[in-house]
Amino acid sequence: MSVELLCTVCGESYRGVELMTCPACGPWGILEVVCPLERPVGEPGDGMRRWLPLLPVDPGMAMPELVVGDTPLVEAPRLARHLEYSRFRIKDEGRNPSGSLKDRPSWVGAVLAQGRTVACASTGNAASSLAVMCASMGTPAVIFVPDRAPEPKLAQLTVFGARVFRVLGSYDATYDLCTAVSERMGWYSRSAAVNPYLVEGKKTCGLELGEVEPADWVSVSVGDGCTIAGIWKGLKEMYSLGILDRLPRLLGVQAEKAPAVYQEWAGGNLSATPRAPAAAIAETLADSISVGVPRNWRRAVRAVQESGGEMILVSESEIDEAMRMTARLGGVYAEPAGATAIAGLARARLGGSVIAVASGSGLKDVDGATRAG
Repeated sequence: MSVELLCTVCGESYRGVELMTCPACGPWGILEVVCPLERPVGEPGDGMRRWLPLLPVDPGMAMPELVVGDTPLVEAPRLARHLEYSRFRIKDEGRNPSGSLKDRPSWVGAVLAQGRTVACASTGNAASSLAVMCASMGTPAVIFVPDRAPEPKLAQLTVFGARVFRVLGSYDATYDLCTAVSERMGWYSRSAAVNPYLVEGKKTCGLELGEVEPADWVSVSVGDGCTIAGIWKGLKEMYSLGILDRLPRLLGVQAEKAPAVYQEWAGGNLSATPRAPAAAIAETLADSISVGVPRNWRRAVRAVQESGGEMILVSESEIDEAMRMTARLGGVYAEPAGATAIAGLARARLGGSVIAVASGSGLKDVDGATRAG
């Protein structure tokens, strides 16, 4: 399908070309896909296929047979009472095939690759989701992970046949190496940090939230920034289509030990100059959001600002406590990054009705569960 790519920095528009970033702005010129707004088709249970009118995917392309998306929205009245909210719902993304929200962008990436080798750098979830989607289509997957990635996530990669390189370094070093090798080898990039089409997959979580009774706040943990940006885009599209009657405010939650996007938001930094954010520490045990140099910081900050929302930092102990609370009072077993969204709501005490996006299953990080006790 014909889509427009719009630079989020300079506003330049591109059509008819496959780009990762804006040629005029360089590697920090993050692009956004602009698709025609059409009402979705199909019914819940069809997974990603029912959102095809709103995705940059040709309906005639080969697609995974796995059902991705249509994850449950779990009512958590005990959690609501404990944290003093009128209503508390949890979007349980751990129900996706590989156990995380990142199956959504990996589905889009595997489709658009159309048989080409697909590569990504990941702290674990993006890697395992890519391995699953590529295995379902018979597509080669090459994955670079930092050496601290949890073993259960690495096990998924090998069992699904992906080729895995463990990098002695941080996620940011892993990302740089993956990018350099992929460009040299001509591999398709699954990195949602720079591939604008992948964020459209994350958007589908927001599209699904746009089908239900709206909340006052939607809480999302933030690493690179593309998840909260994608969810906000999906909510806005459902509002523009008249399916959602009001938009929520966003609460973006980061770990104190990986605060890069929060720092940009707190500083009000949205200058027209394309630039990297100030490098921040990234040592949180919530590995899925442990990003020191986020590529999508600008889209994340913009999403929170547009929604009239807030950002907040939480400690490692608050994340551990949120894992316990979410499981014992909500019946949802979330990994540390997913529980971070609940930790933010516990600290902020915003009142009203809320939805927390639990981005991945706790089975992805059993060490985190052991630590949380």
